[in-house]
Amino acid sequence: MICLRASIEDIQYYEDRHLAKEEIVRLSSGVYLENKNNIILMGATSAGKTYLSNAFGVAACRQFYSVLYVRLPELLDAFKIAKNQPDDTYKKLMNKLTKKECLIIDEWLLYRLSDEELYLTMEIIEKREKTSSTIFCTQTSPEGWYQKLGNGPTGEAIIDRIIHNSHVIRIDGNVSMRERNGLGANALSQKK
Repeated sequence: MICLRASIEDIQYYEDRHLAKEEIVRLSSGVYLENKNNIILMGATSAGKTYLSNAFGVAACRQFYSVLYVRLPELLDAFKIAKNQPDDTYKKLMNKLTKKECLIIDEWLLYRLSDEELYLTMEIIEKREKTSSTIFCTQTSPEGWYQKLGNGPTGEAIIDRIIHNSHVIRIDGNVSMRERNGLGANALSQKK
């Protein structure tokens, strides 16, 4: 579920994060949605990828675009279950994803995909290509995706359909955003 409290206006542009405010504001205007482009948000754990993706999602909602936030592991599990249903659950789920003008996929390629997951991912990317926009939150640069997609032609096809139509935003930082916002390990242990 998208965090409705996330907003472009509240993004923290600390110097060590190296975020280009002008680019983020420009993209939040909906230009990537109009052009059916994707956004790849790359950064380490707690860099703020999920918050930034949700801020883009909220901005898209304000402009009356349909938005859906999902975690890749949960999405693939939902498709595996739907695929084994006797009715058209699989087709309905695919249609739901295809119709969303902005799909946010968090935890993109945290682990190497199985053959079944690779096929499902290809189907999703193929159906959405040049018809809608997808925001990918990942810890790995696209060069590292090959290994997690199996180094074969299907993985190459997925990467090709994504990267040539994407804006890439790298989020750096010497301090995690959870720590900066008082949610680090020390803050959590103090709350107990």
